[in-house]
Amino acid sequence: MAFMSKYGWQSTVAWLVSPLTALGSMLPLSAPAVAQVQGGDLQGHWSQQCMTALASKKIVAPYSDGLFRPNAVLSRAEYAALVQRAFPGMSQTQRAIAFRDVRPDHPNAKAIQYIQQTGFWLGEGRDEFRPGALMVRSQAFGGIAAGLRYTAKLPQSKNLRDAFKDGRMVPDYTKASISAALENRLIINQPDPKRFNPNQPITRAELAAAICQAMPTTTALVPAQVIASVRTTIPLPPVVVKPGSGTGNGTPVGFPVVVVPVIGSPSTNLPPLPPPSFPTQEIRGVWLTNIDSQVLFNPQLLRSAMEELGMLKFNTVYPVVWNWGYTLYPSQVMRQVIGEAIDPRETGLKGRDPLAELVQLGRQNNISVMPWFEFGFMAPADSELVKRNPQWLTQRKDGSKVWKEGEYDRVWLNPFKPEVQQFILNLVDEIVSKYGVDGIQFDDHMGLPSEFGYDADTIALYKKENPGKEPPVNAKDPQWLRWRANKITEFMGRVFAIVKARNPYATVSLSPNSQTFSYENSLQDWATWRRLGYVEEILLQAYRTDPTGFISELEQPDVKEAKKHVPVAIGVLTGLRTKPMPMSIIEQHIQIARDRGFSGVSFFFYETMWNLSNEPLQDRKSSFQRMFTPPVIRPSIVRGWVPASPP
Repeated sequence: MAFMSKYGWQSTVAWLVSPLTALGSMLPLSAPAVAQVQGGDLQGHWSQQCMTALASKKIVAPYSDGLFRPNAVLSRAEYAALVQRAFPGMSQTQRAIAFRDVRPDHPNAKAIQYIQQTGFWLGEGRDEFRPGALMVRSQAFGGIAAGLRYTAKLPQSKNLRDAFKDGRMVPDYTKASISAALENRLIINQPDPKRFNPNQPITRAELAAAICQAMPTTTALVPAQVIASVRTTIPLPPVVVKPGSGTGNGTPVGFPVVVVPVIGSPSTNLPPLPPPSFPTQEIRGVWLTNIDSQVLFNPQLLRSAMEELGMLKFNTVYPVVWNWGYTLYPSQVMRQVIGEAIDPRETGLKGRDPLAELVQLGRQNNISVMPWFEFGFMAPADSELVKRNPQWLTQRKDGSKVWKEGEYDRVWLNPFKPEVQQFILNLVDEIVSKYGVDGIQFDDHMGLPSEFGYDADTIALYKKENPGKEPPVNAKDPQWLRWRANKITEFMGRVFAIVKARNPYATVSLSPNSQTFSYENSLQDWATWRRLGYVEEILLQAYRTDPTGFISELEQPDVKEAKKHVPVAIGVLTGLRTKPMPMSIIEQHIQIARDRGFSGVSFFFYETMWNLSNEPLQDRKSSFQRMFTPPVIRPSIVRGWVPASPP
């Protein structure tokens, strides 16, 4: 680093205090209480008639305070329990999967097993279920269609293309089932019936409406204006699952499932649907540092921090794992290179694996963990790594090697040297292979100051590839810049390949400065990295305090182009140890990023969000809570992502 809605309002008390409302366990769904048919928050809601009918059948149930919260999002475990209650007794058509993250004593373990074996679960082909993760629309609507054995009559590509503006973003493994769900009128889209939003969380009301659509006695209870439909007229004969036909042994299904077209006009006494006031996908991240912060050095502090971030609806942390010449996790690579597996200067790391703790806490609190390589190719001049490997360093034209960043002397490992590249690759390989991380992140130090590169090895390589030429004296000679930047780009290709070989679902993230500055000063051609597919998420460092300067960073052409292709979020400075940032400026920067269609924000750094501040701690926490009220999933190109519409 350069520096050391659709969901509506949810009750603060219910979301932050009651244990029943934590994501993943919002209701005791495996054993529902007797439903209160009328909930005060259903009055006038478009799903009122449907949810009331399902409550009378004890398929949906209110919260402990009697509210149904139709706009609340659902976890995967909740989806499983609701679907099992709605469609009991279906035959098992799938081979059982022993999900490694679903313990036998999980309250919804039986429901999860049921939907997997009966076909209501459209998984990503892994042995993890992630019961606390938010259930997304493509998996929910497609899962119901698959479990009820619906098939489409039209080609799936035509169905999705004709029906939805974002039909191309439907994940491949759900397309056939989504097409069948569309033809059978199971898909609920509001407020825009032509935008599917396949990767955003499904709400309780939307899932309830899909279930109502699949039942003969409740189909007409769903307003027609929220039901997605195919543009091409095709016959839709009733599809009937007869009682007893589901299990193969005479066990009743529970009720016949009939799909019929809705006849008649929708109810006219419902208010117009409000536009969403919050993004439906958004990176809400924070960098966890080992400078001016103790959070990584104390397991109790770490647990408290992750739980609090989860309650405040953060969904991503970027914990530092490589800086000051050491790793902050027990690394066998480092043990072999310098004799120390983890930073020995910090007693709070002794006998611990903070990265393993973070991954576990992330799963418990629905927070993605993206380890951050802060130092990249940089190292302290007096580090054990440098003492043992002096031949790894590069230098300026005058032979000097020290780089001043702050008050400390740093040096740069030679990114063109095979041994250095292999060292970084081994660290990346170790993390992605050993830990169930959601991705890995690099920043502006995954490059080289353009004044460096005049060591003997780099000069020899340049002369070999450019016969008869010496490297230019001018460090910013265009051809010399390009040659070195291309070498670093090639290395990033190797990084990307090793990450995907170990975990194709892990995201390769980058937090750079603006493209022109990065290229000319750090040999970091991240716009090309993005075009080549080596970077799947960008967090632009926009650490400016004035709105004009902040906006100018966001308006750079390469930034605007990147956000068409990958999620681009904005790095927002929340302060430094001696320079606190007013919350009013932070809120302004969040809103500017949202107004311009960026994919979220991440804050540098954790302690300055509320601990290192001259404003009341609780006031700052309340501000973050207000800005991040509804929970949302983080956009990820590896699982399907739709660019935000231009403002």
